[in-house]
Amino acid sequence: MTKIFCAFTLLLYTLTALSQTENKSFTVKHISDDVVIDGILDEPFWQNAESAHDFQQYFPSDSILAEQPTEIKMVIDNTTLYIGITIRSIGNDWVTPSLERDYRAGSSDNISLLFDTFNDGTNAFLFGINAYGVRREALISGGGQNFRTGFNTAWDVKWKGESKIHDGYFTSEMAIPLTSFKFKEGETKWRFQSYRFDMQTNERSVWHKVPQNQILSSLAFMGDMHFEKPLGRSRTPLAIIPYINTIAEKNFDLDQSNTELKVGGDAKVAIGNGMNLDITLNPDFSNVEVDAIFTNLTRFEISLPERRQFFIDNSDLFSSFGGGRDANPFFSRRIGIARDSSGNLIENKILGGVRLSGKLNENWRLGVLSIQTDDDIENEIASNNNTMLALQKKVFARSNIGMFFINRQSFKEYDFIEREDEYNRVVGIDYNLASKDNKWIGKFYTHKSFQPNDNEGNYSVGAFLGRNSKNLNVFSDFVYIDEDFTSDLGFIRRTDIMKSATSVQGSLWPKSKSVNRYSLELFSILTWRPALAYKNTDFNHMVVWETEFQNQSALQAGFSNRFVFLARPFDPTRTEGGTPLPGNQGYHFNQVQIGYQTNRGNVFAYELESSIGRFFNGKRFSLESRFTLRLQPKASISLELGYDKLSLPGPYPSADFWLISPKVDITFSKSVFWSTLIQYSNQRDNLGINSRLQWRFAPLSDLFIVYNDNYSIDVFTPRYRSINLKFTYWLNI
Repeated sequence: MTKIFCAFTLLLYTLTALSQTENKSFTVKHISDDVVIDGILDEPFWQNAESAHDFQQYFPSDSILAEQPTEIKMVIDNTTLYIGITIRSIGNDWVTPSLERDYRAGSSDNISLLFDTFNDGTNAFLFGINAYGVRREALISGGGQNFRTGFNTAWDVKWKGESKIHDGYFTSEMAIPLTSFKFKEGETKWRFQSYRFDMQTNERSVWHKVPQNQILSSLAFMGDMHFEKPLGRSRTPLAIIPYINTIAEKNFDLDQSNTELKVGGDAKVAIGNGMNLDITLNPDFSNVEVDAIFTNLTRFEISLPERRQFFIDNSDLFSSFGGGRDANPFFSRRIGIARDSSGNLIENKILGGVRLSGKLNENWRLGVLSIQTDDDIENEIASNNNTMLALQKKVFARSNIGMFFINRQSFKEYDFIEREDEYNRVVGIDYNLASKDNKWIGKFYTHKSFQPNDNEGNYSVGAFLGRNSKNLNVFSDFVYIDEDFTSDLGFIRRTDIMKSATSVQGSLWPKSKSVNRYSLELFSILTWRPALAYKNTDFNHMVVWETEFQNQSALQAGFSNRFVFLARPFDPTRTEGGTPLPGNQGYHFNQVQIGYQTNRGNVFAYELESSIGRFFNGKRFSLESRFTLRLQPKASISLELGYDKLSLPGPYPSADFWLISPKVDITFSKSVFWSTLIQYSNQRDNLGINSRLQWRFAPLSDLFIVYNDNYSIDVFTPRYRSINLKFTYWLNI
């Protein structure tokens, strides 16, 4: 009898798990009650509200129900969506790195909720909360299939959320104004998904099943939330965000001091049900987080992420064209910097700009951006208008076709501007493929640039196609960039290339108590130079083995075989007066690599990666590491350490490069934060200190005190120093 009961239980459990593959749904009931957001689900309507429950395990398995239960209930009134959440685990050791907003989800106990309000599987709003009531929000774009380019936590919006810790579980209440979303008037359904991290059991779970070969935020895997009453018109209040910033600074290299008062601001205006109009006047970005430094041993520029709030909403409409790191025709960080007469990158003042973006209807999206930068006669920098028009049309289930026009133009006549540099224009069309189940993904594009007196050609063409499955992932990428293709507002690492990349990755999922997955990847990149009669100038053949453990640590080992043909002399050490490696010559070298990372949720977590091998005609040893100590919930201390030893034969210079970057984050409360970052790089001959005190005295309204100090390392003398006092206020009208 016992055996029959066990067999019946197993069958029932299996059928329940299989049902997760079907579309899941629940109804959001309409209420008229008053709600107090205190994290305690004691209002009577929570008892009768329908719930999203029966979460599916994503890690360590994706074939059973989650062992730690999660329940989400939702109700709505005329202005606000209310969410009540109950999260259970095996104890009360809830992990949070700090009390600061916009935490990193993978290193704490938290839950995230995704709302696809236009039911298109392309874009979504994300709201998250943890056991301490710390909140985060993000914009999801590109189908949610890329955490790096399609997950933007720099987006901010006003909403409320609190949590209450109980014995073995915590509850959360969230109140999200409907003005935080964009949606179609009269809508009765949104697509919905939720995922949760449980650090006490190392379990990750999702409401609607997501295969382990797909990422958690993929919008291909969502259920439905039905509204008891059709939604009214989407209304967003007019938001005015003025700022006042006083800055005192001194450039020791030029022996120049300056004290300045800056006044400006942004405005956000709703246009219809799906469009946003952003306006900026005399913007100031001095309070943004300082960029991380890096050791660059390549011949090419390295891109850094955009953090400026003005460029965030619907940023994928502008930035997702082209081939990513190789041929991106629009890179918003180009706006606001320029090269002076000596070729150095310096800040270029932005006078103002407008940005209209969003949904025209269910199938069409529109983006228009125009920003005017100031001239700087002393540094021979012209005043430019920077404009982009983007139009996107949804096709099939989750794919789209996009078209764009970019124009960078100087309208004044300057003695230092040549005729061929007066303007730069780029037009293009992209097709982005994403199948309904996200097994097939792809991109195909053609772009063309125009300049005065330019030559024929000037094309950038690319194609990418990949297929994902649980045991085998493959993709192939191709890009061609003409020698004369130019995009002044883009990120183009180099022109005159034809490049292909192919990857084949196999995965095994053993039934083991210690190992979750083994994977082996074969990855090959080849580059040809059309101007050199299609000479094969670069290749990199790699094999990478990775073991992912059940405790969420991972071990990786790899081998690469590289060839680089230098068309021009190149000194990887960038030593002043050093002898560069000869050009018009090929270099063949191999390298082995090993890396290990612990569970990021540990009190003490670390990542280590080391490589050794040949480097051009010499040798290279590299070590990269990151250590993090969590003093929950008030402080987090981290240290990034990088070391590169280049040993080249004489007369070419050898070098030892150190990159040391400690950081201390202290959260006195959910509204007062202090962050100090020190960055030392002997390659850049710089020791930088950035210390920022932030008081969030009202929702999305802040008072900042920012201190920057930079020193030359060789003789240890000050180079640049500044202190900012900045006040910004978010006012909804």
